[in-house]
Amino acid sequence: MRDLHENQIKKAVEAVANRKEVNEVYFVACGGSQAVLMAGQYLFDKESTIPSHVYTANEFVYDTPKNLNENSVVISCSHSGNTPETVEATKLAREKGAVTICLSNLEGSPLWEAAEYPVHYDWGKDVSDSDKNKGILYGLLFSLLNVLAPNPKWDVCLKELEKLTELSNAAKEQYAQDAKNWAKAQKRDPIIYTIGSGINYGEVYSTAMCWFMEMQWINSGCIHSGEYFHGPFEITDYDVPFMLVKSMGNTRHLDQRVEDFATKFTDKLLVLDQNDLQLDGVAPEAKQYIAAILSGVVIRLFVEAIAFERGHSLDVRRYMWQMSY
Repeated sequence: MRDLHENQIKKAVEAVANRKEVNEVYFVACGGSQAVLMAGQYLFDKESTIPSHVYTANEFVYDTPKNLNENSVVISCSHSGNTPETVEATKLAREKGAVTICLSNLEGSPLWEAAEYPVHYDWGKDVSDSDKNKGILYGLLFSLLNVLAPNPKWDVCLKELEKLTELSNAAKEQYAQDAKNWAKAQKRDPIIYTIGSGINYGEVYSTAMCWFMEMQWINSGCIHSGEYFHGPFEITDYDVPFMLVKSMGNTRHLDQRVEDFATKFTDKLLVLDQNDLQLDGVAPEAKQYIAAILSGVVIRLFVEAIAFERGHSLDVRRYMWQMSY
């Protein structure tokens, strides 16, 4: 499937390159798909001069940005391709003349038909991580930056994505026992907060909103490391659990400050430090981005472990898909 994915990305990137101007890049989705796309805004904000924004799809539809036009690029995502709000947002963007690119696991879905340039990603236990949603997304982002903010490092980063499966397997092995131990200790906690910053914020947002609240019915909240000291730190106590992703990038100072404070007052701080990942064989230009993907792999390991300990399948829903809403 790699050739298919690459050809789909190539067509999308060529369409963007052929525009005389790109004024904005919008990342539009809902839930976990929106969280995945947050890395795109980080990349464009840090690596290009083109403004970028993340929108939840229904807000994009009902409170449409005034600057959306034929010079815009809109990247949407839905795993099933059936999320109504995301489909409508993509249709709207296309009507406005924007380049519309979507990512989905389901070809031929409503979202697939709505976007001018659909890009498929694979899913499943036996699938290469390079061909899953984040591998494909980062491949698209690096390729777009190669034409919008040219730099030889994007070719290096694209090449490093080929190592994702090997690196993911190593990360799972590295953290397997830690995940089991944490899950046994935390399984009865009624609330778990997540904390992160920079490119990792989308991952901790998804962990709180999707993994914990949606899939485990555990009360949660996502806290930006830079905002922890501006209100949220008041709830820190010996029995309040936190999961902190500690960046290897420029925002590491923010995460370190959280760790230094929280360890004084809670016995339940889990720190997932990206500097502990086995990245010796990864090019320096790509390390921060590969680490962000691997942090998601590690978090899923911890979530699967706590789901097992709680006897609560990640597939169980109370309302979602059970009724009209």
